[in-house]
Amino acid sequence: MKQPCVYILASARNGTLYVGVTSDLPRRVWQHKSGVVEGFTKRYGVHRLVHAEFHTTMADAILREKRIKKWRREWKIRLIQEANPDWRDLREEMH
Repeated sequence: MKQPCVYILASARNGTLYVGVTSDLPRRVWQHKSGVVEGFTKRYGVHRLVHAEFHTTMADAILREKRIKKWRREWKIRLIQEANPDWRDLREEMH
């Protein structure tokens, strides 16, 4: 499932958010969830995958990530709730 992807992690519903980009979403989400990488998501317990967008090129994904990172918090929450109103952990659906 290697494909450029922009993703949003949350600590809980309406909690702390993290926006990232990767070419291997299952591996990257596992890294966040298991805490093998030091940083923001480990420090603040941000492990729930609540949004994912797949792109055809990494350049497109990086551009989208940079744009979303500049968004207001309310816009990010609206983006999540449009496709995932229950804030389910989408990691459980990746198999």
